[in-house]
Amino acid sequence: MKYSMDDFLTVAGNLIYATQALLAIFGVFLVILIFRRIAQKRFRSAGQYHAFMEQVREAFSRRDLQGVQELCDTPQYWSKAVPQLMMLGLGNIKLGIPRLRKLLAEHFERDVIAEMDYQMAWINTIIKTAPMLGLLGTVQGMIQAFGKIAAVSKETGTDPQMLANDISFALLTTAYGLMIAIPLVMFMSAIQVRIAKLQDNVQQGVGEFLELLEASGKA
Repeated sequence: MKYSMDDFLTVAGNLIYATQALLAIFGVFLVILIFRRIAQKRFRSAGQYHAFMEQVREAFSRRDLQGVQELCDTPQYWSKAVPQLMMLGLGNIKLGIPRLRKLLAEHFERDVIAEMDYQMAWINTIIKTAPMLGLLGTVQGMIQAFGKIAAVSKETGTDPQMLANDISFALLTTAYGLMIAIPLVMFMSAIQVRIAKLQDNVQQGVGEFLELLEASGKA
């Protein structure tokens, strides 16, 4: 069985649609994953953060480092970035404040931020790839349309419906590519804002923790 170029282009067009659909699903999945990850690591509100830090300060005022560790390990706080880093700091208290500060910063960047950076890199790839697939579909659709114009004899003429379908495909793939890329660009901006807020929160919390630890004379 022989296949014509038109058959090949039709199959390729279906693959473009399928690939765009997969990219859209994967992009949405990554966005949800990152939002959930940030929500897991951040305090829900400034009030929750201040309530936690007040309990930490009270424990330090009693020089109760075990109490600080138990507080950080409670279900309410154990998944948050600041309590996790505090537990890591208490476990490595003998390192001293300068080395401890470096350890906590490296741990946060490696285990929290780096993971989200990898996922954001995939989102950026989808943002770039989806419109390119749309452009490929546009080129393919126009090739099919002009191919049919060239193949039709002057006697029979050109079927407008066939040409309309090819041109419609050409425009739809571009539209779908933009419909995938534009929302993801907006989501990326929202993610970057939330990550910046998370970093500010962690920097503030860890800084205060190290000051309390230094003032307690335990490090």
